[in-house]
Amino acid sequence: MTDTPNKSRGLSARRLALLTSTIVGLTAGAYFVAPSIAPYAPQAALAQNLSREAQSVARPTGFADIVEKVKPAVVSVRVKMDSSPQVSSNDELPFPKGSQMEQFFKRFGMPDGVPNTPRSPRRGFTTGQGSGFLISADGYAITNNHVVEKASTVEVTFDDGRSYSAKVIGTDPRTDLALIKLDGSDFPHVKLADVAPRVGDWVLAIGNPFGLGGTVTAGIVSARGRDIGAGPYDDFIQIDAPVNKGNSGGPTFNTDGSVIGVNTAIFSPSGGSVGIAFAIPAETVKSVVAQLKDKGSVSRGWIGVQIQPVTSDIADSLGLKGKQGALVAEPQKDSPAVKAGIEAGDVIVSLDGQPLKDARELSRKIGSMAPGATVKLGLVRKGAEKIVNVTLGELPAQREARAERTEPRAERDQDLQRRPDRNDRGDRRQDRSDRTEQGDRDVQGTSGPQLGLSLAPGGNESGVVVAEVDPNGPAADIGFKAGDVILEVGGKAVASPADVRKALGDARAEGKRSILMRVKSEQGTRFVAIPLGRA
Repeated sequence: MTDTPNKSRGLSARRLALLTSTIVGLTAGAYFVAPSIAPYAPQAALAQNLSREAQSVARPTGFADIVEKVKPAVVSVRVKMDSSPQVSSNDELPFPKGSQMEQFFKRFGMPDGVPNTPRSPRRGFTTGQGSGFLISADGYAITNNHVVEKASTVEVTFDDGRSYSAKVIGTDPRTDLALIKLDGSDFPHVKLADVAPRVGDWVLAIGNPFGLGGTVTAGIVSARGRDIGAGPYDDFIQIDAPVNKGNSGGPTFNTDGSVIGVNTAIFSPSGGSVGIAFAIPAETVKSVVAQLKDKGSVSRGWIGVQIQPVTSDIADSLGLKGKQGALVAEPQKDSPAVKAGIEAGDVIVSLDGQPLKDARELSRKIGSMAPGATVKLGLVRKGAEKIVNVTLGELPAQREARAERTEPRAERDQDLQRRPDRNDRGDRRQDRSDRTEQGDRDVQGTSGPQLGLSLAPGGNESGVVVAEVDPNGPAADIGFKAGDVILEVGGKAVASPADVRKALGDARAEGKRSILMRVKSEQGTRFVAIPLGRA
């Protein structure tokens, strides 16, 4: 009986040895049984160390070190704007519109239901708030144009509570960037990234949402080259991170602590963040800020063309292999494009030997060049390739090579309500067999139903006027409106409805699936691809 405890202790020791060797074997990727304890005691300690290292690798390291380094350079930007004198309106009356009081005043000779009381102009101030960040020790900082636009005073507050007055050095509405300057020296600052981010990279957005002070959110780069309809030079980085109101002008950092973009807009159905934000790329910021610092404004190259995307139907109509490039809808009068011989209907497919993806890319690249530079544009004209040299002019105020928007528009951080999509024609669509025919003035464009266009001669003007558009017809779906003027069909000028019908008939007889119409409207001149039925 006296040996039993010893036997038990021996059995426990052997079990411990077996368990220890099992842990070591699993950690090393192999399994074996050890006969005794002593030789494997060091391996038990090794197993514990390896287990701790594995846990350390699996646990997220966090972004605290990056935030600690860059956050001192991120500031809150508060602005005060001088409101113009305003006269009080009906909305400020003490009773709602349509109320009994409104009816009362109407009965006493006030047709609008407004008391005949004297009104005096009022003057006041409105305030706004955004974010920004310093890029130099001597006080230069970047924010959004829409944050400081029309500001009478600008105040910058650091995360530690220090406040400074700032002045606006220059703004660029087209990219929504602004450069401001603080008085002082030895400010904390950050640098703009030299390398563009990749889709999937971690990023940190730091700003001042809702006036709460410096706030940090994390996410990833989910897309690049986004067009949100903000302007002709849209090239945004899409960030999937919770960026809120007040972050406008704030920086987005990579994991090296460099600024990869300036936050400027969010996609929001409700006005709050849904985790989709857009930032101006650092490459664009560098170019714009350099000019703002040098002269307070931005000069851009200009060729003077109205352009539009090359859709699949347009590419098919022109006999192009793909839908790359930019279709010239109309060269502007006395522009560099006219002087170089560029014509309506040309497709610009390359710039200085580099292929162009689309019309937006052409706008961005030309806009980033200096006026006076000479570029080589590759064209396709009536199936033939051609190279022309164009000396860039300077983009005049309010004129730009604008490409049509093809993606939903995201809205600036100060007006972030996303409107629901509408069908402008409501429920007026119906079976085309129920439509009212337009008589012999209607354009027969397909082998089946008619296009739904009533045409009339242009009179003293060249072209053919669209007198009426059937809201249920194909022409309405394409975008025709009454008052539009058809200038060309299939590259040939037209002067009467008969010319239009003949051109469509000839194209269909030749077996073409679609044909281009050049149409002038209130929005400008554009090409429209008209689908043709088969015989």
